[in-house]
Amino acid sequence: MKALAELGNQGKYIIVQVLGETRLVKHLAEIGMIPGREITVISVASDTSGMMIYFQGQRLAISSDIAQRIVVRGVNDAATAKLTPLANLTVGKSGIIRKMLGDRALRRRLMDMGLTNNTMIKVNQVAPLGDPIELLVRGYKLSLRKQDATCILLEEAD
Repeated sequence: MKALAELGNQGKYIIVQVLGETRLVKHLAEIGMIPGREITVISVASDTSGMMIYFQGQRLAISSDIAQRIVVRGVNDAATAKLTPLANLTVGKSGIIRKMLGDRALRRRLMDMGLTNNTMIKVNQVAPLGDPIELLVRGYKLSLRKQDATCILLEEAD
């Protein structure tokens, strides 16, 4: 994982984290720059100027200072990552969905709830007896049975 400004080549990347003041993080979240989203680097940053990216169907120019605060990883870096079931994540930990297991109906139901590949999720709470698990997904809270959570394989995020 590197800051966007440190990248030396063009390509597709996934946002892992946005650092900085709360105001800045909220402002970037309002335009959709949240962990789990995909961006394409069109031109890399030079020393003084910013860089050009393609994000959600738009070309955006961002300053080197903002690019330094956006932590990304390559889309293809997922192949080397160790996958763990969502049910094994502890409270406060985050991960990016990489694979869905189970029958077709279950996978379809999970995708209808917003649990799709390359989506960042965070375990918010776990019920006292361990079932269900409350997740933060795409800005909303979702409760999921532990049995269903074992079918979702994640790459843990920092």
